Amino acid sequence: MKRSEIHKIIEGSMELLKKNNFSLPMFGYWTVGEWRKMKDKLSTIRKTKLGWDVTDYGSGDFRKVGSALFTIRNGDQKDPSVGTPYAEKYILMTDGQELPLHFHWYKVEDIINRAGGVLKIQVFNSLENGEIDYVNDVTVETDGITNTVKAGSFVDVTVGNSITIRPGMYHRFHADGDIVVGEVSKVNDDTTDNRFAEAVPRFSVIDEDEEVVYPLCNEYEKLVFGE
Repeated sequence: MKRSEIHKIIEGSMELLKKNNFSLPMFGYWTVGEWRKMKDKLSTIRKTKLGWDVTDYGSGDFRKVGSALFTIRNGDQKDPSVGTPYAEKYILMTDGQELPLHFHWYKVEDIINRAGGVLKIQVFNSLENGEIDYVNDVTVETDGITNTVKAGSFVDVTVGNSITIRPGMYHRFHADGDIVVGEVSKVNDDTTDNRFAEAVPRFSVIDEDEEVVYPLCNEYEKLVFGE
């Protein structure tokens, strides 16, 4: 992805949040210079990787396959004294955009449609070897209500409603309209806890076609702390 594209995506995400009366914590709007001025006070943010995360999962077409996420709260799976014992995110999606099919080894998450269109979530079980179970029905929990759907079905999550995703459940997001998605989950670790159905990079390679304005959460060591 080009750095200029990432900047436009972040600014567009800010506008989508503002349009729907959501505000980010102050560091959500900081430029890289402001991050550097505050770096001595950011140990929790640094350890738990709060902030912006923009990726196209190697697709080369962010508007088709990609996500802009902002992590508001998080902790450390190995050290419960760091951060919070849960994670919270906004996931900003535009009409027709998808996230790749994947599951989590550890994390339980509630995916909540906070505002906008309809979030369609495709679900499969996984087999013991981690591959997709194309045969068996899937038990889904939507706002505490349990239902059974066929493997590969899309569950519609309308505004105000949610679906609980448990470890081992493959899921793919599809946005029908621009959407503000909320995620509330166990502590999140994107470096170890994702199993994608197809091999894709979790973080994008960036073409530095302009100066950095907003650092991403996986860039703090390089861009903010200089390590």
